[in-house]
Amino acid sequence: MGSLFRSEEMALCQLFLQSEAAYACVSELGELGLVQFRDLNPDVNAFQRKFVNEVRRCDEMERKLRYLEKEIKKDGIPMLDTGDSPEAPQPREMIDLEATFEKLENELREVNQNAEALKRNFLELTELKHILRKTQVFFDEMADNQNEDEQAQLLGEEGVRASQPGQNLKLGFVAGVILRERLPAFERMLWRACRGNVFLRQAMIETPLEDPTNGDQVHKSVFIIFFQGDQLKTRVKKICEGFRATLYPCPEAPADRREMAMGVMTRIEDLNTVLGQTQDHRHRVLVAAAKNLKNWFVKVRKIKAIYHTLNLFNLDVTQKCLIAECWVPLLDIETIQLALRRGTERSGSSVPPILNRMQTFENPPTYNRTNKFTKAFQALIDAYGVASYREMNPAPYTIITFPFLFAVMFGDLGHGAIMALFGLWMIRKEKGLAAQKTDNEIWNIFFGGRYIIFLMGVFSMYTGLIYNDIFSKSLNIFGSHWHLSYNKSTVMENKFLQLSPKGDYEGAPYPFGMDPIWQVAGANKIIFHNAYKMKISIIFGVIHMIFGVVMSWHNHTYFRNRISLLYEFIPQLIFLLLLFFYMVLLMFIKWIKFAATNDKPYSEACAPSILITFIDMVLFNTPKPPPERCETYMFFGQHYIQVLFVLVAVGCIPVMLLAKPLLIMQARKQANVQPIAGATSDAEAGGMSNGGSHGGAGGHEEEEELSEIFIHQSIHTIEYVLGSVSHTASYLRLWALSLAHAQLAEVLWTMVLSIGLKQEGPVGGIVLTCVFAFWAILTVGILVLMEGLSAFLHTLRLHWVEFQSKFYKGQGYAFQPFSFDAIIENGAAAAEE
Repeated sequence: MGSLFRSEEMALCQLFLQSEAAYACVSELGELGLVQFRDLNPDVNAFQRKFVNEVRRCDEMERKLRYLEKEIKKDGIPMLDTGDSPEAPQPREMIDLEATFEKLENELREVNQNAEALKRNFLELTELKHILRKTQVFFDEMADNQNEDEQAQLLGEEGVRASQPGQNLKLGFVAGVILRERLPAFERMLWRACRGNVFLRQAMIETPLEDPTNGDQVHKSVFIIFFQGDQLKTRVKKICEGFRATLYPCPEAPADRREMAMGVMTRIEDLNTVLGQTQDHRHRVLVAAAKNLKNWFVKVRKIKAIYHTLNLFNLDVTQKCLIAECWVPLLDIETIQLALRRGTERSGSSVPPILNRMQTFENPPTYNRTNKFTKAFQALIDAYGVASYREMNPAPYTIITFPFLFAVMFGDLGHGAIMALFGLWMIRKEKGLAAQKTDNEIWNIFFGGRYIIFLMGVFSMYTGLIYNDIFSKSLNIFGSHWHLSYNKSTVMENKFLQLSPKGDYEGAPYPFGMDPIWQVAGANKIIFHNAYKMKISIIFGVIHMIFGVVMSWHNHTYFRNRISLLYEFIPQLIFLLLLFFYMVLLMFIKWIKFAATNDKPYSEACAPSILITFIDMVLFNTPKPPPERCETYMFFGQHYIQVLFVLVAVGCIPVMLLAKPLLIMQARKQANVQPIAGATSDAEAGGMSNGGSHGGAGGHEEEEELSEIFIHQSIHTIEYVLGSVSHTASYLRLWALSLAHAQLAEVLWTMVLSIGLKQEGPVGGIVLTCVFAFWAILTVGILVLMEGLSAFLHTLRLHWVEFQSKFYKGQGYAFQPFSFDAIIENGAAAAEE
């Protein structure tokens, strides 16, 4: 439980493994996921390491598996995913896996090549079939055009002069198939190159044909070209070749064409049979591979990860022992030793592994143990910066403060219920939703933050009840405690009703939250809510900042940094309490002392402005004389107490600025006179011994120059003093966003849904249905999603800047253990991308 509030204690260990047991031991540690190995060969090239050949073999197996996966997805075959994670295979099993993948790849490539060849042959026969059918029409037309005038019309005057009088011309021809989009350009080129001495006939093939290379559907046309002479024949063939037109032999005699067509049809039927059998065989191979593909990927990735990790180890001089260095959580050393023993037993080695703890002054990695609930909140903190080693972890406090501050801005019972139900649905269905493993980034963000969304929705429902706000309307649960002191008809018909809280309440105020009567107070509703929410925002903000300063006390005491505790924490806390917490106390005093009555000096008219009082306090101004029968101050001695508070708070600034650097300078002078081992002063303990095994925030001061220490302390002091003012004002965003959210909800109700509610009769029902659908879409899209995102980002800023800046440095680095689960998850995500 302690690791939730502060990161786990880490230990740097040295691990000695026998060569024959190293693989099995690392495999067990990968399943455990609690060890972060260090690279002991940083200067060795990746291609010169001991197990580089095994890593290459794994890369080759992954390539083959990706090829199989691509083919399986191409056929739309579902891949079996049981969700189980098989153990890493033994090294001797790598040969069997390689042989299996090699056999599958070769078989699949051979089947694909045969199928492509068969499809190409099928395409050629299909095109020839269409040519034989279409050209029959062309030849029938030519048979009717045998007189010389028609031939002259076809071939031009040169063809007529070349023929002898009274002798029939002998025309040559070629037939083929061309892509339909190339046909116009092909026809123009023939006309220009042959000077109009050819005759082209073409006809479209109605059904698209499959390209055997890529499987695309293409549209083609049949053509036949008549010409005379070998010169034109050569020219025509070259043009056909340039346009990638396919030429086919076409007999001139009708009987030969019929005989060829019958043969083509027979061959097409045989090819269809063979193609079907080939596709069935390919499908069977892929279905068999799809059953094991996920497990094969897991096994190969585990093997590859193990050899990658073994490449980080060193060999001893005997070449029989591998030496590793690793960071481990101190509480899990026994668990790690048990895993090492299991690995040794699996490998059959008789020499047990040795795990020695090492002494080091290096800062360990930060490891915050999380579960599925706290993981999302820890991710919010780590996005700002990973905590320094053993630094106070803001995540457990953020679990409460984050959804609460969000709810202050998003307070609406209806909108909060929508958000809570969405989060609850994801929590109830989390196993099924997690198994889908979609690559939709927006959905993954929502699902990863399902517990945050649920808590934000629940807290928003609570603040919605406090505000008595549900879709911009109120719930009259206990009955309004306000009574009419005017004529009832006048109140009901007045569009700008201004409620007066002076004596118009019957007995006690409304038991819980806002009285619902404020919903109809058009004139002073916003004024009343503004005053309430603005003060509440400042109160929450100051308490939140004080809590952040108190958290720094835990850091200073844990790291034994007495200088920072005395000369940073105490002045910071005094400065914040005497100025800003005092302002909060004035708000409570004003609420308690002054009431909405006419009884002076405690009437509403006599209540002073908190802001003006605070400004006068800081500037040492004397407040203006109050109205008659009103007191100048809220309590006895207020002026003298305020002057004292300001003087003490201002006096804390030079303490924060100079005390720590001067004491560190004094400690260093003493260290030059006497040995450091004899130093026992608080300054030396804070400035020099602070690093140690804890890696504390003040440990680096030993190495810093004094000038840098003065500069850093000056920056830190100025940032804190000015930030106390700006951060307090920054919490007013709680009021501003709450007001904006309420007003947007009211606008949607007034300008959208109320229009449908005013309609009557059967038509009114239809109009109301359409208007309600539009209102619901706008409510979810704008008020829940967009306003929710805006409130989320503002809440995140309040935690990162206003809260965490008081105590959280975030200068550590995350613990990244060798874990098969993380490696496989990252590998699957990379494969999907």
